[in-house]
Amino acid sequence: MSPSETRPGVVSVVLVNYRGAEDTITCLREFDRVDWPADRLELIVVDNDSGDGSAERIRTAVPTAVVIETGANLGFAGGCNAGVAAATGEWVAFLNNDARPGEQWIAAAVAALGSDPSIGAVASKVLDWDGQLIDYADGSLTWYGAGYKREAEKPDGPEYDVAKDVLFGTGAAMFMPAALYRTLGGFDERFFMFYEDVDLGWRLNLLGYRVRYVPESVAFHKHHVTMKKFGNFREAYLLERNALLSMYKNLDDESLAKALPAALALAVRRSLARAGVDASTLDLQRSPGNDDVGTLELPKMALTGVYAIDYLVDQFPEIARDRAALQAARRRSDRELFPLFRHAIEPAYAFDGYNEAHDALVQAFGIDQHFVSQHRVLVVTGEPLLERMAGPAIRAWEIARALAPEHAVRLVSTAGAKTSSDEFEVVYATGRDLRAQTDWADVIIFQGFLLEGAPWLKDSSKILVADVYDPMHLEQLEQAKDLGEAGRAHSIRETTRILNEQLHRADYVLCASDKQRDFWLGQLAGQGRINGPVYDQDASLDSLIGVVPFGIADQAPVQRRHAIKGVVPGIGADDKVIIWGGGVYNWFDPLTLVRAVDRLKERHPDVKLYFLGLKHPNPGVPDMRIAWELRQLSDQLGLTDRHVFFNSGWVPYAERADYLLDADLGVSTHFHHVETAFSFRTRILDYLWASLPIVATSGDTFGTLIAEHGLGATVPPEDVDALEQALETYLYDDAAVSEARTNVRAFAEDYRWSKVLAPLVEFCRFPRRAADLQYVLPAPDAVAHPFERPRGLRSDLALAREYLAAGGLKEVGRRASGRIRRLTGRATQA
Repeated sequence: MSPSETRPGVVSVVLVNYRGAEDTITCLREFDRVDWPADRLELIVVDNDSGDGSAERIRTAVPTAVVIETGANLGFAGGCNAGVAAATGEWVAFLNNDARPGEQWIAAAVAALGSDPSIGAVASKVLDWDGQLIDYADGSLTWYGAGYKREAEKPDGPEYDVAKDVLFGTGAAMFMPAALYRTLGGFDERFFMFYEDVDLGWRLNLLGYRVRYVPESVAFHKHHVTMKKFGNFREAYLLERNALLSMYKNLDDESLAKALPAALALAVRRSLARAGVDASTLDLQRSPGNDDVGTLELPKMALTGVYAIDYLVDQFPEIARDRAALQAARRRSDRELFPLFRHAIEPAYAFDGYNEAHDALVQAFGIDQHFVSQHRVLVVTGEPLLERMAGPAIRAWEIARALAPEHAVRLVSTAGAKTSSDEFEVVYATGRDLRAQTDWADVIIFQGFLLEGAPWLKDSSKILVADVYDPMHLEQLEQAKDLGEAGRAHSIRETTRILNEQLHRADYVLCASDKQRDFWLGQLAGQGRINGPVYDQDASLDSLIGVVPFGIADQAPVQRRHAIKGVVPGIGADDKVIIWGGGVYNWFDPLTLVRAVDRLKERHPDVKLYFLGLKHPNPGVPDMRIAWELRQLSDQLGLTDRHVFFNSGWVPYAERADYLLDADLGVSTHFHHVETAFSFRTRILDYLWASLPIVATSGDTFGTLIAEHGLGATVPPEDVDALEQALETYLYDDAAVSEARTNVRAFAEDYRWSKVLAPLVEFCRFPRRAADLQYVLPAPDAVAHPFERPRGLRSDLALAREYLAAGGLKEVGRRASGRIRRLTGRATQA
């Protein structure tokens, strides 16, 4: 498949035609509407020996297209390969001849391929001809090699407009670099048609490339070629044999040893169930055995699995050599690829009597223990999940969002939940309800005091991830001052005990910074967790504790309305606004800030300080003394509602951009004490998100980062003069403000949620018992949970459609009679 020349920047689009000239001509003419230069487009039609004059009709109708006549029916795989052999483009694209490209079909795909060399293919979004229903938005794969499109025929919606990695694209609309396609040998021609796209995408992934679903690259598919005129049994045969081919080639040794015996057995059972054949005919115990007839009449459909197995056998030893070469070049393990299977434990067919056999084989061969493509992940927070959320709840929410694309995720609050998400379940649970939630989960990620409310987890088989980004026992040094000496001592002692129990039990620990990591390593060492087994598994200890800072949204903030400037009485549209994000707690120092603003207003009357929140949204958090002192000082200085403004409530999480984008400067000031040294100021992340210059007290993690990266200025604790000067610089010095904003925007990229949560996302792909805990706790019991199959009327209708396609109304009636006999028989026996 080597062309005489390769033209940089050119896209060669390959269409395979077999007696579909009208569709092909319609498709080719649609390229006049595509937003792509004509001199960088090559249209290639491969006619698979249609024998009906198709090739000449296409040449006449679209003279710009290159028409290749193969002289034989090479199938879709061979036809595409023939097209690529003649292509001169840098990129090759494949489009079904009964499809049409959207305006950005080419441009969006090429942009994605050019953006990242690890992307080996782009899978386009495919809609029906009218653009209403999904034809392809992801590719799923069963453990026995059957590829399918779970989203097909669902209404298009925003959930399908998110780019993501997939296992395979659809050959109906996909792109690849031409050189890579040729290096891989293109589509495997042994497939002829069906699953050749599954095999190619699977190969790309295991070789270390990514197949990227790009929803902006849209194509529209008119209809699907029917095999009815050739016999539905031929389609079933091709699907059965090609599933076996793809799994034999692409599964690694361990997976293949588990799956192949069961897959062979299931192929036979599926064929018999599809044909409605009584498999007990030769069984002496179940049939009379009083005939000596040596022949048995069977529908061809019943033999599709047997013939498929025989085809696989017939491909040896050539396919064995191909498999060996492919496995030797492997760069990613099956364990890494299983999340891309989406739901590996999926029967995928609705044949009466088949699903039970599938489930029995899955359990008998331990397939559900191995093909774990989706874990059940429970994220637990002690903060309420409301419209207005504080830092811990926001963090739990974003963790759930990051894990939802690959896992079944539930976000649980033990303090109340009055919000919902389309991406994951949101649940309020305590007591017995909490037990039901933890029983459901394979992996539990938690903050706060979960082990106090769920003590059964301490000795359980669940994989536990303790998120200790908030050193609560250090906070109690200040927060508990108002409880009296005895109350304060009790609060510190109990919080420390609870944290120690978490560290003692956790399979994995999350903290927010390298400085925090050092702190928590010390506490882990005190719990005996820095030991021989942990060290021997990973001398860096990264497998025990990971740095996962608080993050910012991957999407830029959008202001839907002004929330401060020109809205809050006393703040004009052109005033300079300093914003204090988050609440006011005893370890913060808003008093020095108010005094600095009081001085600054004398030279700059337009300076305004806005406190985003005073009262914590969690009613369990007590009012803070410092918040009262702040109001008193502001009132005494005559600043309240003139230069200092208070939002007494809490800004809804979804609306915070409206406030942040009305600000000119973000601030965070605190006293000098131990909590400061190890804290991670989550409010500063919002300043990064909004590209605000930052003025903060030095001494904590962010103080160092602000100084090192030029994000604004840091000042000594309680230094009014230095703070006043810093505020003036980053409000009124245009050059300093511009430089700080530029630096903030660049620095913020490393704190996107998608980046900071990467260690946790990776851990959840391969959750594991901590090396030292595996000797004292049960082995994790995670299994691959089957996708919930429809029951009742919808299931029966699906069966009826299958039977109607197989044999018409007569077949439906026959199956229905059999179902009634079985059901009535069971009822009688019961």
